[in-house]
Amino acid sequence: MKIYDELTARGLIAQVTDEKEIRELVDAGKATFYIGFDPTADSLHVGHFMALCLMKRLQMAGNKPIALLGGGTGMIGDPSGRTDMRQMMTEETIQHNCDCFKKQMSRFIEFGEGKAMMVNNAEWLRDLNYIEFIRDIGPCFSVNQMLRAECYKQRMEKGLSFLEFNYMLMQSYDFYELYRRYGCNMQFGGDDQWSNMLGGTELIRRKLGKDAYAMTITLLLNSEGKKMGKTQSGAVWLDPDKTTPYEFYQYWRNVSDADVLKCLRLLTFLPLEQIDEMDQWEGSQLNRAKEILAYELTGLVHGEDEAKKAEAGAKALFAGGGDSAHMPTVTLSEEDFTDGAIDLISLLVKAELAGTRSEGRRAIQQGGVSVDGEKISDIKYEVKRDAIGEDGILLKKGKKSFKKICVG
Repeated sequence: MKIYDELTARGLIAQVTDEKEIRELVDAGKATFYIGFDPTADSLHVGHFMALCLMKRLQMAGNKPIALLGGGTGMIGDPSGRTDMRQMMTEETIQHNCDCFKKQMSRFIEFGEGKAMMVNNAEWLRDLNYIEFIRDIGPCFSVNQMLRAECYKQRMEKGLSFLEFNYMLMQSYDFYELYRRYGCNMQFGGDDQWSNMLGGTELIRRKLGKDAYAMTITLLLNSEGKKMGKTQSGAVWLDPDKTTPYEFYQYWRNVSDADVLKCLRLLTFLPLEQIDEMDQWEGSQLNRAKEILAYELTGLVHGEDEAKKAEAGAKALFAGGGDSAHMPTVTLSEEDFTDGAIDLISLLVKAELAGTRSEGRRAIQQGGVSVDGEKISDIKYEVKRDAIGEDGILLKKGKKSFKKICVG
């Protein structure tokens, strides 16, 4: 199966322009394509996962990825779903975040001469002359067409600043500059970015002529992928210092039955034939499919050794086997105890199973907290230091959130 057919079979492609030409370029390994990333944090999260996997697949087929960092566009609002203006960042912060991104991306794609590139759009956006930009680029865009774009229609009801209204022009200009500077002939993005991407394609054709190769593909579930990055307890990061490999493993282990095969097709590199066989799986077999998903993705991000440790920790807790040493662990110091004990609410907060004392109190009152399998409903309950012992205790909130508690 050629790469374009595989992308389609995995459910990655939603809309395209010039499908025949796109197919030929991608299958021949002649596409130089870009995907944009906003450096608003010092780590990527699982919402970026689909884009990274796509870049890896296409590079393996001989195509050249460009990871575009939005150091310029990241300083203004994006009308495609954000409700607030972006926070202004210093150049030093942006550069630090970009460096972190490149380190994480290097697990998926290979950077270097003739290989993948990382580019910051601040290179051409920061020093633009506004009058020249408007005179040169402005005539290529119809305000009427822009207002018909779904991303703008949604925001018009709540209010849309002129700053955000410029976003389509700036994103389109990115594609134009990447085409001129690096021969970038294809762009990928989420289905929520379709209007902005079409703007870039049209800008190149209007400025450089009908023969200019400028093509567009959107990812079927990229908007849903952005939601993947958030859970009730916060973001799921690719940085192991922010989300441990075990927590990352458990995130994927806990996907719904309805999503597990979809995620296997979209995000793993397992053969489609193997995944198709799982279509008939039911009940406990779906749990096995989730374990496969969690192991494969943890291995991609953190390496096979960490994936094995995470799997062992999960078996120790949920299957009654495996090595409990690999469970997520919180080590208490003597300073955490008062008169040889720590109250359960403080322990929940210390273990990051509750964001605040109020949240911890509610969890106890609602019967969602247990210590070594014993449900605790007393908000004044204390855990004695001597009761923790050398092997530690298991603190659990709800069905899926837990920490092993030890004393250092």
